[in-house]
Amino acid sequence: MNPLDVNKTYLITGGAGFIGFHLSKSLLEKGAKVIGFDNMNDYYEVSLKEDRLAILEQFDNYTFIKGDLADNATVISVFQEYCPQIVVNLGAQAGVRYSIDNPEAYMQSNMMGFFYILQACRYFPVEHLVYASSSSVYGGNEKVPFSTEDKVDEPVSLYAATKKSNELMAHAYSKLYSIPVTGLRFFTVYGPFGRPDMAYYKFTKKIMANEPIQIYNNGDMYRDFTYIDDIVRGIENILCNPPGKNEKGAAYKLYNIGNNKPEKLMVFIEILEKCLGRTAVKEYLPMQPGDVYQTYADVSELMKDYDFKPDTSIEEGLTKFVEWYREYYKE
Repeated sequence: MNPLDVNKTYLITGGAGFIGFHLSKSLLEKGAKVIGFDNMNDYYEVSLKEDRLAILEQFDNYTFIKGDLADNATVISVFQEYCPQIVVNLGAQAGVRYSIDNPEAYMQSNMMGFFYILQACRYFPVEHLVYASSSSVYGGNEKVPFSTEDKVDEPVSLYAATKKSNELMAHAYSKLYSIPVTGLRFFTVYGPFGRPDMAYYKFTKKIMANEPIQIYNNGDMYRDFTYIDDIVRGIENILCNPPGKNEKGAAYKLYNIGNNKPEKLMVFIEILEKCLGRTAVKEYLPMQPGDVYQTYADVSELMKDYDFKPDTSIEEGLTKFVEWYREYYKE
């Protein structure tokens, strides 16, 4: 396995997002040159993205471009000017429930935006394109743990459908234009500077305000929570190790990236209550449209190929998140 090459230029779309910020910061601290790209949309509070960005912009080897992936001219100009050797596409419209009320945002960002990234990688050849897919593609699959060999042709949300489409598009471009591509199906990622739309973040905010937290399916749900530092280490091991061509002639590989240890939602909440030193007011609700009962990643291939070893316990990870939360919000 090749070590991370800090002499390369890394383009990270969604660079002011949760995973994009942490990956960028880690690469910058190691001395790599990072180009960040983000449209800074208001899906959640822009101030959080601006604060992440302010940290990254303290590094001399960081350049930020505010732009939209669905603007092809802007995407092409970034590739022309900065000639990135490695591209990490994390830019997308996130969220399952939001896709039910705002489908157009997903078609623009997740479909057209990713298409323009693929086109740019075609005309300005890169050494490796790594892109974010999602555990949402598994939909209502009942066989666990979820494997990349499982059928995923029955999505239960438009968000999931766009992510599955991304996988098909990436495979086609890899095969047609010899672009080395690795897709990562992310499971639930959490940690400091996380996304405020995620359950753990919303729970923390409401528990601190003594407001009721909404628990779907009466708490009978399981999630494969993975701490952000483990995710970043996993991605960094992949960046300079593009896949070779498979038996079908495509330099393409797809992995799950998660913790391989699902936690029951109620246990997660109990640990969060302990970290906060408060008891949540709980409101139990039925399963919501687009939700799935459990996420559970089979990450054996990633462990074998890239020495992926998530080792942050849920207690340790939530403790770190709560410490950051209290400091950030002065609570």
